Amino acid sequence: MSTSDAPPGTHSVVIIGSGPAGWTAAVYAARANLHPVVYTGVPKQNPAIVLPGGQLMLTTEVENYPGFPHGVTGPEMMSLFQQQAERFGTKVIGADIESCDFSRCPFVLRTVDSEGTRGEARAHTVIIATGAVANWLGLENEMRLARSGGGVSACAVCDGALPMFRGQPLGVVGGGDTAMEEATYLTAFASTVYIIHRREELRASKIMQERFFSKPNAKAVWNSVVVDVLGSDKIEGVLLENTRTGERSTLPIKGLFVAIGHTPATKFLAGSGVELEPTGYIRLASRKSTTNIPGVFAAGDVCDAEYRQAVTAAGMGCQAALDAERWLGAQGLH
Repeated sequence: MSTSDAPPGTHSVVIIGSGPAGWTAAVYAARANLHPVVYTGVPKQNPAIVLPGGQLMLTTEVENYPGFPHGVTGPEMMSLFQQQAERFGTKVIGADIESCDFSRCPFVLRTVDSEGTRGEARAHTVIIATGAVANWLGLENEMRLARSGGGVSACAVCDGALPMFRGQPLGVVGGGDTAMEEATYLTAFASTVYIIHRREELRASKIMQERFFSKPNAKAVWNSVVVDVLGSDKIEGVLLENTRTGERSTLPIKGLFVAIGHTPATKFLAGSGVELEPTGYIRLASRKSTTNIPGVFAAGDVCDAEYRQAVTAAGMGCQAALDAERWLGAQGLH
């Protein structure tokens, strides 16, 4: 289909998501004169749901992104990303994408805004950059301290080296390889790292367990679940409940890292035809941003279960925009 055949109002590129991947894709697409449109999503009260700006909106201090030698808050970084994208002509729409019809071209995206008003958008290419959300314990104080930067986090590699955690006792909730990796990483900074697990054995691979427990400051708290996070402005400890006896006790810690997995934001793709991995992440062609549907691309944590870093998401956003530009050119649409 040529651009003259497309219905009026059809966009060259629609980007779904407003984290590092989405904004970087927008910068590259805008500079290529593709006039991208970014659907940022609608603000939610629950941080366990994807937020406009992505998981960085729950990160107070980012010290490992190049170009910010003195660090930057996550919300400030996302604001700067958006400003840069808008500088080159990106159109920003504060609405969710409820569902996608990729069976016809141009693609049809069904939208809903904060008022509940529904609509449609059409696009020749779509870049999915909706990210993934950490699985939280669901405790009120956990979410409060996560939002305020009070010492609760879902990413040790992102936050564990911050000054507030150095030389302090820290806790990690989880029992898989990710929990072991995060806990092992924290042993380089913490006085003690407690792995808190509901059973007496871990699901993690033996080699990951050995790596963690070989550290002199590694300890395990078995048969325990966190039932509350203690502290007003900063975490002071966690209230534990023994899964066998029901007995409760307090573990004094200055940081809590929840490592019980992530859920990619792909529910809206149900019935769209986009292939997903068994874990729910979007399946991509090797070393590409391309999905199984020509003209549909993905970037960032929605298709990356391994790295989950702002800088890798941004790189993938760049890749997706370049792939979309080349695809449009090959179709005679750019």
